[in-house]
Amino acid sequence: MFYSRSALRNMSRLIELAVRMKNAHVPRVSVSTGPQQQHGTFYEFRTYCIRPDQNAAFLKLTNEKIHLRTAHSELLGYWSVEYGGLNQVFHIWKYDSYSQRAGVRAALAQDPNWIEQYISKAMPMLTSQDNEVTYLVPWCNIVKPPKENGVYELATYQMKPGGPAVWGEAFQAAVSTHSKPGYAHLVGVFHSEFGLLNRVHTLWWYDSPDQRAAIRHKAHGDPRVVAAVRESVVYLESQRNKLMFPTPFSPLK
Repeated sequence: MFYSRSALRNMSRLIELAVRMKNAHVPRVSVSTGPQQQHGTFYEFRTYCIRPDQNAAFLKLTNEKIHLRTAHSELLGYWSVEYGGLNQVFHIWKYDSYSQRAGVRAALAQDPNWIEQYISKAMPMLTSQDNEVTYLVPWCNIVKPPKENGVYELATYQMKPGGPAVWGEAFQAAVSTHSKPGYAHLVGVFHSEFGLLNRVHTLWWYDSPDQRAAIRHKAHGDPRVVAAVRESVVYLESQRNKLMFPTPFSPLK
């Protein structure tokens, strides 16, 4: 079968139009992994395990010498773990960039007071050290507690691979229901960058361990909380938590 040039041109236009109409109804796929970090500020989580017979001595030494360390960079908080880990301390350090942290570490290595008065005495008291680099999630800022002398809960969630693009909205909804008035005070939400990936930490504040227990009991009977948790738990692989008391020298009390 033969067609004229005019007929062929018309057929070509019709085919092109049909393809355009089909593509107009196909949703665009985003290659984004979710809300992006807008600045370089990050938070280093550090966990130290202390020899059981040296716990009190380590905290006393750190209380006396922490000023040698905070002269170099900002300490957000320093806690002693009460439940969820024995003979542990947990602390958070804030940095504006990786180059700043590298400069801080280099300066500390050359600081004779830090090495002689603290490091040489503290290191033999420890059994292990661990660290993790985290960013605040884009929808959260650090919010200090309404008053001092409370307790903190660090809840850690190991999410399924895929990042916030997969589970971000469901996780945010679950956290938001727990931070409504009458529930816990949310200090911050952190997403791992180095360490185990797809890990999210929520830091909460309570008046006391008993207030936390009462809030948990209340949340279990709240349909909004239950529904949000059911939506997010499908993306969850594991979770754990720690209840912590701020040390006397912790900026977050």
